[in-house]
Amino acid sequence: MKLVVTEEQRELRDALRRFFADRSPSAEVRRLMETAEGYDPAVWAQMAEQLGLQGLAIAEEHGGAGFGMRELAIVFEEMGRAVVCAPFLATITAAAALAAGEGGHDLLAGIADGSAVATLAVAEDGGSWNLDAVRTAFEGGTLRGVKNFVLDGHVADLVLVAARDADGVGVYAVQDAARLVRRPLPTVDQTRKLARIEFDGVPARKVGGEDALLRALDVAAVALAAEQLGGAQQTLDMTVEYAKVRHQFGRPIGSFQAIKHRCADMFVLVESARSAVLNAAAVADESPDELPAAAALAKAYCSDAYLHTAGEAIQLHGGIGFTWEHDAHLYFKRAQGSRELFGSPDRHRERLAALAGLTGAASTP
Repeated sequence: MKLVVTEEQRELRDALRRFFADRSPSAEVRRLMETAEGYDPAVWAQMAEQLGLQGLAIAEEHGGAGFGMRELAIVFEEMGRAVVCAPFLATITAAAALAAGEGGHDLLAGIADGSAVATLAVAEDGGSWNLDAVRTAFEGGTLRGVKNFVLDGHVADLVLVAARDADGVGVYAVQDAARLVRRPLPTVDQTRKLARIEFDGVPARKVGGEDALLRALDVAAVALAAEQLGGAQQTLDMTVEYAKVRHQFGRPIGSFQAIKHRCADMFVLVESARSAVLNAAAVADESPDELPAAAALAKAYCSDAYLHTAGEAIQLHGGIGFTWEHDAHLYFKRAQGSRELFGSPDRHRERLAALAGLTGAASTP
């Protein structure tokens, strides 16, 4: 399986880094996290019009660019570095469900051109991402139930819902967002908005089955792992830079053995996370049957790696690192929130063990 980075991918990364450095400096992140919407619609439109990000991995016949998970992973990594406030993860997850389903392909064009913010609603009040826990029901053309912890559910134009009918669990599209009862939720990570959505006889149509849901959740896990990698890399970079310029006892603190070792440990975690993400992205593009295991591994490892490096960044910045004004806290809270999204590391390790035949645990997220 080839993991070679192409010149086109390098150019994409460079363009993304320039774009997010300009559109998502920490001051803008702090401003957006205090707004009700949680993102800038103008920047969202630019992401589609200038860079084509929303349609990057959507097939050309549906208005996209036809690239794959490798390119998406680069986008998410750069977004993670900049702690970008945008409903991108939610929208890409929904697009993956539509692409894998039997119907709903007509909805992809609106996602690709940036005119529609979409999301996938799976978890309910219990907080589980396991499809066995789905109780929302589809009957008579309408949905009844509750979804919790819905990514950007408060602003989504298109909501895809995991619901149960006589045939099992499937994906149902709600296009009339005005019919939804939506309530924003308080979050540890203020840069990422979550919502609770109630469905009381809301019209919907089926666009996919359980396989489409599982594929979308695996894509979401890989995308989030790539974002966690970007955040972990940035916390390492900012810590190493600080260790070079902060002096104690007449020497840079980076010259002290204890600091060197902790930075070295952070580096090992980041590079191992990078390997997990690169592997999962390649598997998603070339060996989809192996994606569940690769996604579970990447999400579990990157979740722990990011939380550790973000915590170390605060510790190694000393007194200034403990102040809310320092950007290390943006990364620490993002790491904390991302760790539980789409399933905790422990849940994904259980899933990986089940897929390997080592336990009888459920193999869904």
